[in-house]
Amino acid sequence: MKKLTHAEISENRPKLENVTEVEKLPVFVLLDSIRSSYNVGSIFRTSDGVMINKLFLCGYTPHPPKKEVLKTALGSTESVEWEYVANPVELIKNLKNNGVKICALEQTDLSRDYSKLDKSEFPICLIVGNEITGVSQELIDLCDFSIEIPQYGIKQSLNVAVAYGISIFEMSRICR
Repeated sequence: MKKLTHAEISENRPKLENVTEVEKLPVFVLLDSIRSSYNVGSIFRTSDGVMINKLFLCGYTPHPPKKEVLKTALGSTESVEWEYVANPVELIKNLKNNGVKICALEQTDLSRDYSKLDKSEFPICLIVGNEITGVSQELIDLCDFSIEIPQYGIKQSLNVAVAYGISIFEMSRICR
């Protein structure tokens, strides 16, 4: 076993100039008033890792060109299609009208295990909520369903960027 060099890894990866030609995961992601620029940057990097369809930054979620977002994103703001949307309600309604299922990454009375998604439920818009308050009830009311990551310890949740990473890579596994 030999660790690969950056050049060796890059040989099999798309280039920025070809990113529009790369097959995208049939997932839109909506960030609902995330507080931390570092979490947003991390979510950009993870989104690049699975090549999501589009990232929507909503409410008071920090967005480029904010320095801390760019620092943590390490250039992925250029490879991930994104848009800032102040109020996500109309966006969600438009996505639904175009056949996209709306899913909150949130603990609700009807949430199901994140690993129990089915390929037939895609395309999907995954809503990821605020670090303290989670996904707003206003947006949950617009969702078709919610998923959660089982917790076995004392704490009730994971860091938002970590939870997003777990769930989006599971979605990638299901779809690819």
